[in-house]
Amino acid sequence: MAVRSASPEDIYATHPEKKVSLYFMVLGFIALTIGVIFGPFQIFNYADIDLYPALQPLFKSYYQGLTLHGVLNAIVFTQFFIQGSLLYLQARDSNVRPLMPVAWAAWWIALIGLALAAWPLLLNNATVLYTFYPPLQGHWAFYVGAALIIVSSLVSVFLSVEMWVRWKKQNPGKPTPLVTFMTTATWMMWGLAAIGLVVEAVFFLIPWSLGWIKGVDPLLARSLFWWSGHPIVYFWLLPAYVSWYGLLPRQAGGKLISDPLARMAFLGFLVFSTPVGFHHQFADPGISAFWKGVHTVLTMMVAVPSLMTAFTIAASLELAGRANGGKGMLGWIKALPWNNPSVVAQLLGAIAFIFGGAGGIVNASFTLDYVVHNTTWIPGHFHLPVATASTLTFFGIAFWLIPHITHKPLAAPRTALAGVWLWFVGMMFMAFGMHMMGLQGVPRRAHISAMSAVNDGIYASSAFYMVFNAIAGVLLTIAAVQLFYVLYATLFSRRRLPADQVPEIPFAEAISGPEGKNGVKVMDRLFFWWGAAVVLVLIVYMPTLVQLFIHMVPAPGMRLW
Repeated sequence: MAVRSASPEDIYATHPEKKVSLYFMVLGFIALTIGVIFGPFQIFNYADIDLYPALQPLFKSYYQGLTLHGVLNAIVFTQFFIQGSLLYLQARDSNVRPLMPVAWAAWWIALIGLALAAWPLLLNNATVLYTFYPPLQGHWAFYVGAALIIVSSLVSVFLSVEMWVRWKKQNPGKPTPLVTFMTTATWMMWGLAAIGLVVEAVFFLIPWSLGWIKGVDPLLARSLFWWSGHPIVYFWLLPAYVSWYGLLPRQAGGKLISDPLARMAFLGFLVFSTPVGFHHQFADPGISAFWKGVHTVLTMMVAVPSLMTAFTIAASLELAGRANGGKGMLGWIKALPWNNPSVVAQLLGAIAFIFGGAGGIVNASFTLDYVVHNTTWIPGHFHLPVATASTLTFFGIAFWLIPHITHKPLAAPRTALAGVWLWFVGMMFMAFGMHMMGLQGVPRRAHISAMSAVNDGIYASSAFYMVFNAIAGVLLTIAAVQLFYVLYATLFSRRRLPADQVPEIPFAEAISGPEGKNGVKVMDRLFFWWGAAVVLVLIVYMPTLVQLFIHMVPAPGMRLW
């Protein structure tokens, strides 16, 4: 039975990083709550059901809703949750306290950036979609706010690397603890990947929106965006991998099968995640086919650490299932703790990523991408790794981490479990419907439910698949209500857990550990591997970007909605 056992001050006293981590995560979930509101309106649009007129005059168009949905969910929620959760996990794993004034500075910068960006978004003055491609032009506050959000993430890069360097000085010759290693590698990858967005925002979008320069070259801006735009997907996924490798095996009742394999996978992401952006620009002129092909090959290289992850996590889960009494070839699956919403959320997220990864190989293929480019296949794919794998995993982490930090019991675990399953099933319906409509040629980012031609041609041939989107809209709406109820009911609960019932951090042990392995010592040189990543990025980006900078063709801004 839950009872009051400690005041909030006592809860944060021994580990003050708990508070800033909680504030980051809650701010992210608030952004997600607002962004998810527009989700049903988006998916019902692709079921030929137009609900947007019901939002007028508060929200002006489908495209304003699409921008809010993409920015708040994909950019704001993910980053803020990652900043909070990884900060705390690294601090506890390494037993190194972060620089608290710097951590709070990161939170305040994020809050101010969110407020600045949200102001024009909500007033329909920055309806530039998730990618904010020029010549679509938004209010200056949106670009300044987005830039501050990126700055906040770079402060987190500094925090993580500084903690790791401090740990190395305190523990010479010892291998970095696994969760700390994975967290630091994630932030180092993002520190390199974020450069594209920084250059685009600071040198082009902000001066342009303030009238200091007359135009922006759309191709150059797109290239800078995709410098960051694809590796940001790994930035969203790698924190989920941190949990799958470092926490989930113990939560499931077993051990991680191999610590060195986990490190090798993260090094693969560190080196190969950034030099891949041109595979989003196959249809763009001005970029040679040679460099598009190079980026395609490097994108396929990123599939290798993902396949390593699939093997390692599956083997670890099988070990856990058999430790729980599972028998036979597949009996271990049934023996996993399917009554634990935190575990189930991560298991279903990992299953969804299998399909997302397969679709990603199609998107990165030079010839196959032309079939699905700018169709509903793309958002159908996008919602598998981000809206399912990452989001479900983040909810799964929150289901134990928020009770751990606040000493409050998880509200309504059965409701949480039902919400996780409904979210997964709803996303599977949506992914199938959107992928199949994309193969018919239905365009993405289109208000098709308001079109007079929606019953003709490619739209008529997609009518059957629209039914899947309608079902997905209903299921995902119910799931969102359940998940947010559990989240906020936990946060606002007055109940406190006694000390012996507070969830522990489930750091997993490894069967094959890092001790005594020369390869681990080589992998532990993260600055070297980061330097290798920098060199690779310069090799595959500079020949094209230098030419684009020399031959810029600025375009004036425009507003369509």
